[in-house]
Amino acid sequence: MAAGAVDVPLEYVRLGLRFDRLESGFVDAYTGDPRLRSAVADEPAPTPHQLRDQARALLGELDSASLPADRTAYLRGQLTGLECTARKMGGEPVGFIAEVEAYFQVQVSLGDTAEYAAAHTELEQLLPGSGTLAERYARHRRREECPPAKLESAVHALSSALRDRVRGQYGLPESETVRYEVVTDKPWSGFNYYEGGYRSRVAINADLPHRLAQLPHLVAHESYPGHHTEHCRKEQGLVEREHHLEHTVFVVNTPECLMAEGLADLGVEAAIGEGWGPWAAEVLADLGLRFDGHLAERIATAAAPLNRVRQDAAILLHDRGADPDEVAAHLQRWALVSHDRAVQQLRFLTDPLWRAYISTYVEGFDLLSTWLAARPAEQPVADRFLRLLDEPLTPAVITAELAGA
Repeated sequence: MAAGAVDVPLEYVRLGLRFDRLESGFVDAYTGDPRLRSAVADEPAPTPHQLRDQARALLGELDSASLPADRTAYLRGQLTGLECTARKMGGEPVGFIAEVEAYFQVQVSLGDTAEYAAAHTELEQLLPGSGTLAERYARHRRREECPPAKLESAVHALSSALRDRVRGQYGLPESETVRYEVVTDKPWSGFNYYEGGYRSRVAINADLPHRLAQLPHLVAHESYPGHHTEHCRKEQGLVEREHHLEHTVFVVNTPECLMAEGLADLGVEAAIGEGWGPWAAEVLADLGLRFDGHLAERIATAAAPLNRVRQDAAILLHDRGADPDEVAAHLQRWALVSHDRAVQQLRFLTDPLWRAYISTYVEGFDLLSTWLAARPAEQPVADRFLRLLDEPLTPAVITAELAGA
């Protein structure tokens, strides 16, 4: 680095840690030098306008920082997201569509209700019986609920089985470990706390009903081959081997969040693939837990288009100015959720920090599943998915690769 040149990766890490001073939890994980975090904690508390200006200054330094193209693209996306967050924290009005694009490098729009109706038709055929489709769907989901007393053992059984497969397919550091804990009074179903050194703590919320058919997705998402696996491989490769300091901090509302949530939601497909339902049913049967794996897999495929309804709700609320009751009704009608569940979703979607985050799941899964499916015919899924685990890819890079495919 030339004398007097700005160390952009280092200053980006400092900047990310400063955001955590204004919004605790903004830094989802930090695995770098604890002295750097302590030094930032000892600074005077920053203002949003100072953080905005620092983000803009670093964006201006990027082209002269002599970094490889992939690092430059990654940092440009991250800093653009942070600059937008700082403007919002400072009270500047930012339109919802523009906010999502600045954070995650995707443009969002309302889904097609004709596709939702087609999904309903498929579910009607898979769930015969009396009552409305929403009632039948709710009954089916209740039949699949895991008894609370067996939740922890079910999670451990699935984690062990998935870990064995992921170690064989993708490789993991020998010392990696995940510690699970059952918690209550949380707004989410599961959460990965990556602690560095190839260690994760995964919290599972016992307040929410957990379906047997959904548990494989939850464990795959949080651990193998999802968040824990990605953190481990990037810490081992990008940080320890390549010394890319920018990957020691993970901040919310940035492109890396869309990449992380998208790849985590692809976890079951990447680790098991077709037949995951019977596979999971066999694993859980050893605990005396039984469900129809074939039916569960078919229902999950049929219902997949309905995941986009959650993003519709955010767009209706924040871009179209719809009344919350109207949005709740939209969720109930098309996502087939109860009134209470719709109201719970609205609480997340109206949080100032998290209102845009739903797009990381919806757009992340769609973008990365399309990219995974577009691989060359001779390339195994594992080889393509490994790039998501190891490389500093961005939504913009994935979009460009798809356009050039």
